[in-house]
Amino acid sequence: MKANEGAVDRVLRVIVGLGVLSLAFVGPQTPLGYIGVVPLLTGLVGWCPLYAVFGFSTCPVRKA
Repeated sequence: MKANEGAVDRVLRVIVGLGVLSLAFVGPQTPLGYIGVVPLLTGLVGWCPLYAVFGFSTCPVRKA
């Protein structure tokens, strides 16, 4: 698993994941809030399976 998420992408995923996950505990308290685990985990790991499938990456290009 090669990282395919840049720093900004990862930070936004963690923030959005925590926000959506909080809906399971505060606010409407809906079980759909647990969907926030997906962006939270992908942001923490730095690898997105959908990015890998479509060959997309937000990582900066490293010069050799």
